Amino acid sequence: MTDTAPPKWGITLPLPGLTIDRHRFIVERLPDLGYTDVWSAEGGGTDAFTPLAATAAWSPSLRIGTGIVPVHTRGPAVLAQTAATLAQLAPGRLLLGIGASVPAHVTDINGIPFDEPFKRTRDVLRFVTRALRGEHIAGDFDTFSITGYRLPHPPVEPVKVILGALRPGMLRLGFTEGDGAITNLLFPEDVPKVLDAVGPQPPGKELVVKVFVCPTEDTDYAHRASRPFLAWILNREPYRKFHEWLGHGELLADAHKLWTDGDPEGSQAALPDEVVDGLFISGSPEECRERIMRYHRPGVTTIQLYVSLPPEVFVSRARLLDTLARLGPAAG
Repeated sequence: MTDTAPPKWGITLPLPGLTIDRHRFIVERLPDLGYTDVWSAEGGGTDAFTPLAATAAWSPSLRIGTGIVPVHTRGPAVLAQTAATLAQLAPGRLLLGIGASVPAHVTDINGIPFDEPFKRTRDVLRFVTRALRGEHIAGDFDTFSITGYRLPHPPVEPVKVILGALRPGMLRLGFTEGDGAITNLLFPEDVPKVLDAVGPQPPGKELVVKVFVCPTEDTDYAHRASRPFLAWILNREPYRKFHEWLGHGELLADAHKLWTDGDPEGSQAALPDEVVDGLFISGSPEECRERIMRYHRPGVTTIQLYVSLPPEVFVSRARLLDTLARLGPAAG
């Protein structure tokens, strides 16, 4: 069966430019604006769990999800403990998204080897899934060994464990051994290829699509805000291979060559506008919302927005909430 229900809508917090302590008024209003989820991620800035703990304290209804936590930078038991503790604050509302991440977040800033990312992700998925069920775990995995561990307080209600996944192997792993997958940085027309790789799934599995949005009609500003990030991320090996698999290798070839040649600024400039506009949506909130909706296909259960707001939106709380309202599901 394929899920045809309307998608859930999430916001990634913290919003760029706003520290987490200034988000309570946003979190408290999100359900009124039609949003169902708050997501966070972990790379080189804010950790993934503190924003979700704050969200759980500020809202009794929002689902909370990590999208994603790298599997190399936290030990398997620490991941299980953290998820179980967070689940006590939001019983039945936690999605633990884990994944390989990229060497820049694992090795470059943490000094941890980015070894065997697929096997490590698979092993952590298996460990955490069993631990959250309250099982005692001991023995050898391919990438680590466990002397013996059992969570003292496993979640009363299940925690969904999903994988950050780009290509078929990781996508299938997320759906066969986990509760689904989260994918990102793709064009709307790429979603069917991802769904084909996943195949028909029973109800209850999650396919989360993360969409990057800059709601402004100032195209020059939107490009200045998004182009450096896109050049950086699209030149990370996992995303480079992802877009080659999707069939965009030729479209990105010049940008890849310049990056490899040590010219990051040239690589930014070489990104075609259709890539920048397609992977980091901009325009009026209404225009952005119409384009966000193109990502919803049968089988996509959640649309997760990463919203980069222009400076003028921060002039007042009312302006900020109005922009999120016009972007979100309630506007339709």
